[in-house]
This record gives sequence, structure tokens and C-alpha cells, in this order.
Amino acid sequence: MQKSDYIIKSLINATGVFIYVSAVAWLGFNNQIIFGEEDSFLTPLFTLLLFVVSASITGLLVLGKPVLLYLNGQKKEALTLLFATLVWLVMFLIGVMLILLLW
Repeated sequence: MQKSDYIIKSLINATGVFIYVSAVAWLGFNNQIIFGEEDSFLTPLFTLLLFVVSASITGLLVLGKPVLLYLNGQKKEALTLLFATLVWLVMFLIGVMLILLLW
């Protein structure tokens, strides 16, 4: 792959993480409206299961392709894709931080 392909692929991965995290944050913000205010054993169970699923999904989006590339002997390409994805995620983080500061 060319370098621009890695940049586009990393942007797609980082955007997927951003969208997924946004959806989980929305769910957490609106949990009392969606699930009601009554606490039960199911609330922490749901939260922990959501945490495990979230870690798996974001882990796959960030690390999935780089690990495959690395295992196939394309170590430089794997690191390029991983760090490009992390750079996009940091840029999204800075963008959200700026919105929070300027809001």
C-alpha cells in the first residue's frame, strides 16, 4: 500500500472509534431516560459488559489491521498504520477539547 492508503485507512479506523465512543457516551449520558432510574443488579452488569465489548471493538479498530500486517512481516507498514490511527484519535481528542473550551 502507498502512504496515502495508510492515512485514509487510519482515518477510517479512527472515525469508527470516534463514532462508536460517541454512541456509548450518548448512551451513558441518557441512561436514566432510556433504562429508568431504578438501580438493580443489571445496571452494573450492563456497564461492565459494555466496557468489555467497547474495549474489544475499539481494540479491533485500532490494532486489528496493524497486528495482521506485523504478523505478515510488514512491520514498518504496521507501525505506520498504528501511529497514523493514534494521530487521528489525538486530533479528534483535541477537537473535542477545543469545542468544550469554546462552548
